[in-house]
Amino acid sequence: MQSVMQNCMIEWSYTSETVYSDPFNDIELSAVITEPDGRQITVPAFWAGGNTWRVRYASPKMGIHHVSSFCLDRTNTSLHGREQDIQVGRYDGGNPLMKHGPLKASANGKHLEHADGTPFFWLADTWWMGLSKRLSWPDDFKTLAADRASKGFSVIKIVAGLYSDMVPMDERGANEAGFPWNDDFSSINPGYFEMADRRIDWLVQSGLIPCIVGCWGYYIDFAGVGALKKHWRYLCARYGAYPAVWCMAGEALMPFYGSVDWEGEKKEKYKKLWSDTAARLKYQEQARKGWTEITQYLKGIDPWNHPVTIHPTDFGHKMVEDRSILDFELLQTGHGSWNSLPRTADMMEEALKLQPAMPVINGEVCYEGIGGSNYADVQRFAFWSCILSGAAGHTYGADGIWQVNCEEKPFGASPQGVTWGNTPWKTACRLPGSEQLGRSKRFLERYPWWDFAPHAEWCEPHAQKDSRIAPYAAGIEGKVRLIFIPFCCEKPVVKNIEKDITYQAFYFNPVNGEEYKLGAVLPDQDGRWSPEHTPVFSDLVLVLEKR
Repeated sequence: MQSVMQNCMIEWSYTSETVYSDPFNDIELSAVITEPDGRQITVPAFWAGGNTWRVRYASPKMGIHHVSSFCLDRTNTSLHGREQDIQVGRYDGGNPLMKHGPLKASANGKHLEHADGTPFFWLADTWWMGLSKRLSWPDDFKTLAADRASKGFSVIKIVAGLYSDMVPMDERGANEAGFPWNDDFSSINPGYFEMADRRIDWLVQSGLIPCIVGCWGYYIDFAGVGALKKHWRYLCARYGAYPAVWCMAGEALMPFYGSVDWEGEKKEKYKKLWSDTAARLKYQEQARKGWTEITQYLKGIDPWNHPVTIHPTDFGHKMVEDRSILDFELLQTGHGSWNSLPRTADMMEEALKLQPAMPVINGEVCYEGIGGSNYADVQRFAFWSCILSGAAGHTYGADGIWQVNCEEKPFGASPQGVTWGNTPWKTACRLPGSEQLGRSKRFLERYPWWDFAPHAEWCEPHAQKDSRIAPYAAGIEGKVRLIFIPFCCEKPVVKNIEKDITYQAFYFNPVNGEEYKLGAVLPDQDGRWSPEHTPVFSDLVLVLEKR
């Protein structure tokens, strides 16, 4: 009998005595597992190459788990009806992902939390092409993971090999074993995923949740719905035993780039999709239908019920026909530095009003350094304005990391001929915004941030429609107030201070982490108060804590 600790992955294999000409497509194998409480789940197996299939499993439930293999070819007794038991014992390690279990949406729809109810603060970094060999294994990958973990990041968004900004089978997307699929998308390359396994496993060992993006959206056109269902079944089988998050696609409804240097029908097809509004809307309608079908399929086969989202061109729920198939909402709000930030606040407010409520996170905004702009001041504003408006977390990105620029060989041009930037990832990882957002996350974790609510009425001036570059306020009535004051804004007056509550105040500087005590809050008879001075020219967070 094999044994494993709670929430830790265990793997076993089956070898077929029958040889199949096309094992990936001819065989579908699963493990039917009876848990100690009698509940049965079906865990998909994955083809590991040759005549071998493997199953990966994890569970929070201690006790004996009985396994019986199920193969669609029931005559193959080397794959079908094989039985064994697994002993799951108490987890006694220090990894919080194993200690608290995988993620789910909270019952009130405001935030994400672990299986045991521990709130989870999403601070993601964007490594779209982090499974390519340009972020080499092990040195480069482990170096970047250590940097992000040390700064307080909790999630890594990473694409499963079918990337943005390149044509299929572009050499920039290969890892040490080649590409994830063959040229016509008729079969998986297990070797590619063996190399990806090492990287995904290391993220989890480092305490980082892998948010696995299945592919870029236009692969629904390149590969088709059928192949992408198989792609997602394979990802679920390989990585579902980890505390993963599923992101169905990136920019799900965006057609492939219109100016790609192809010839003939393909070039004309994509050129038309970008120039002909009616043709593009029809494409998007079909893509939306396809992503809805694929998402429903994944949710039907995932025995762990990992949270599912989709990376949009604007709002996640607009990428599918049925919002209820998503577990949390992602936004994409632009890369135009300060020009993008009012739109970011507008979109966040709109998404947070949708019912039923679900966690909302900005999934892509103003990558640091992109366009020689979007630096740390923009990162701080995007983070604090979103969080204090009610977001369940925030997603950071840096130009040079998302596409993995190497010093000796930058990523280069996208298919439309644009080079986003040539900053090497080793330089980009030291940009100050990442450290400042990590510091801000750790500061918020002093408090029950998951119970915070926005309170624009707590300060004047405050952010509002048509005036978004202004202070933002949130907290818990009678306990704690946080007011983010951008450097470019006038110092606000704190309002509506409860008459029966005594507060102590201080400033937190998100740039360097310094704190400046202000002493007791002494409001006037109308419940208004303002600090006498500002200690430093910087963005500041004014904090009022109940004494």
